[in-house]
Amino acid sequence: MLCQLSINNFAIVRFLELDFRPGMTSITGETGAGKSIAIDALGLCLGNRADANTVRPGASKTEVSARFSLDDIPLAKRWLEDNDLDLEQECILRRTIGSDGRSRAYINGNPVPLAQLKSLGQLLIGIHGQHAHHAMLKSEHQLTLLDSYANHRLLSDAVAAGYHRCKQLEAELRQLTLSQQERIARKQLLQYQVEELDEFDLKPGEFEEIEQEHKRLANGTELIASCQAGVELLSEGEELNIEQLLNRAVALAQQLESYDPALANVNAMLNEALIQVQESTSELQHYLSGLELDPEHFAYLEERLSKAMQLARKHQVGAPLLAAHHEQLKAELGSLDDDEHKLAEMAQQVEANRQAYLAHAQKLSQSRGRYAKELDKLVTQSIHQLNMPKGKFCISVTFNPEMMSVNGCDQIEFMVTTNPGQPLQPISKVASGGELSRIGLGIQVITAKKVSTPTLIFDEVDVGISGPTAAVVGRMLRSLGESTQVLCVTHLPQVAGNGHQHMFVNKFNKGGSTETSMTPLDKEQRIQELARLLGGDTITSNTLANARELLQ
Repeated sequence: MLCQLSINNFAIVRFLELDFRPGMTSITGETGAGKSIAIDALGLCLGNRADANTVRPGASKTEVSARFSLDDIPLAKRWLEDNDLDLEQECILRRTIGSDGRSRAYINGNPVPLAQLKSLGQLLIGIHGQHAHHAMLKSEHQLTLLDSYANHRLLSDAVAAGYHRCKQLEAELRQLTLSQQERIARKQLLQYQVEELDEFDLKPGEFEEIEQEHKRLANGTELIASCQAGVELLSEGEELNIEQLLNRAVALAQQLESYDPALANVNAMLNEALIQVQESTSELQHYLSGLELDPEHFAYLEERLSKAMQLARKHQVGAPLLAAHHEQLKAELGSLDDDEHKLAEMAQQVEANRQAYLAHAQKLSQSRGRYAKELDKLVTQSIHQLNMPKGKFCISVTFNPEMMSVNGCDQIEFMVTTNPGQPLQPISKVASGGELSRIGLGIQVITAKKVSTPTLIFDEVDVGISGPTAAVVGRMLRSLGESTQVLCVTHLPQVAGNGHQHMFVNKFNKGGSTETSMTPLDKEQRIQELARLLGGDTITSNTLANARELLQ
């Protein structure tokens, strides 16, 4: 569960450190006080998108951290172990956003990509926003709600894997079934190109060798002259050469060393230089002895170099890449020869995988139908409690093998009737705003009991609800809080009074700037806050009495 949330310089919050307990926590405050700020800040820890506007004016960065206990969250513990981020029985998520918009994320003190933060966050907290019921009008969201309740992950994964495999094989089959004329034309062109390159037979790395040897022979005369001049300068010059000079220097250094041993290093370095000069002379003489100017070989190299560059231009590749291009063309030609044999085999594979996918999709559809009936009864009971006594809810699951998708072949439709004698119709056509809100809330509470997320946040999901219905909603959330940590942002006293604990959000001015605080309330403070929610600015003995009754 969520144990602690620390917020620094986020929007109008300068600093907040909030401790949370099990059960249902009600969060209330005046309109505009920032009741959802803590939830928005927590969203940053869960990987939500952020920008520089989240940083409090005048601050250099926003920093938010959330500490969780992992006692009852085996999936999160396993995730942390698999990613080498485990820290015994706790987990700390931290997020910083600079005034320049740059964001950094940490799990247990280790920097991580935002995607990892999101992946772990889904195992720790589920957030239900105040407009979640509007998303319920969309077919894809209805499917998500049903699958969340059914929790048939293995079936869903099998269907998704089968769908991706089908699409991959279909793409390969399309590639193989290019028109016969196109394939023949391509094959003829490749045969000509490969035969031409086979005849030239340029080996990998050969172009670079030819280019280097050609360069050496083209500069052969200059090489000979320069090498001979170097040999004379080093040791064979009749009048004066470097070796003679070094010999004199060595003799002088030996004499100096006999006078003062401190000059031994000079003598050693000169001897080493003499050896280097002698070895350099030997290398040059050896190179000269093997240097031959062969006009015929030079002409052969020039012709081959020219041909290689000509073919490279023709095939629109760099000359050093011509040999590799030759191999690619041969491989493509070979694949075209094999395509005729693969075509029939691939078509069979595509059909076999399609049938396997449909079998998995059929099982998934049957599971959805079974859980849909179960959810029908629970949601219908829920909306009866929420002041829709004659309402009926039904989920239509229609299997259509022509509607293959990553989620299966089902068309999901939430159907409802709110008055006796009226037929079931799509929820988008029948339900009013208030009815839609109540149905959505009922589904959220029911599905929340089935998922393994240990902390659930309801952000003003009771919008459009009042009176006795609000009291039922409060009892629903409190009941949910007996097994799951629930944080509920609300403006209804009937809901707030059902919390196991209560936090109050207040906005105030300090030093010319606006700040928000969030403080836990004791019993008397809760009565005052519930009275404010009941009666507004004017609190009478009657509203206080009503508040005490709500709290009891």
